[in-house]
Order: sequence, then C-alpha cells, then structure tokens
Amino acid sequence: MRPGSGKIRVNDCPIEEYFSLETQRTEVLLPFVATETAGKYDAIINVRGGGMSGQAGAVKLGIARALVDVHGDLRPILRQHGLLTRDPRMVERKKYGLRKARKRFQFSKR
Repeated sequence: MRPGSGKIRVNDCPIEEYFSLETQRTEVLLPFVATETAGKYDAIINVRGGGMSGQAGAVKLGIARALVDVHGDLRPILRQHGLLTRDPRMVERKKYGLRKARKRFQFSKR
C-alpha cells in the first residue's frame, strides 16, 4: 500500500474486474470508508486460495492491518468496526467411517 489516488489492484486486475459482485467490493473497501481514507492510498494485493467471498474477507483484513501500520491512531476505529479480527471458522476435518466431516453412508435396515 502506498499513497496515491485510490486505485486497488487484486492479482494484477482492477478491483471491479476481480470482484464482480458489488457486496464483495464494498466489503473490501470498508476499511477505507470506516477510516475516511478512501482515495488516499493505492493498494496492490495478491491473494490465492478459498472462494471469492473468503478472498474478499482476507483482502479486507490485509488492508485494515496495512492502515494500522501506516497510521497507528486508526486502530481504535478499525477495532470498533471489527475489521482487525480474523474469521476463526475453519473446515471441519473428515472423520473415520464417514464420507465427509458429517455426511454418512446410506443406512440400510435390511
């Protein structure tokens, strides 16, 4: 992240092209909107793995952490909006004797 005009590139694509849904774009831009720094920084972001929604959340967290590195006084504002907290949910592991984590084989009485 560097001072600039507000251009955001994700995996060498403009944010409008990479995140096609408006909800994902607003989620990514939330740290800038909450701290009123929209249009003041350019961001070049590389992201991989997961789905588009998960990647949008990861980009949001990365931007929030980068803003704290640049301006430490923005931490309370970002913390108040819940932008510095990582989503703790993870994929449940597959259990022995089951098809997936919870899916079972079909039960046959006879």
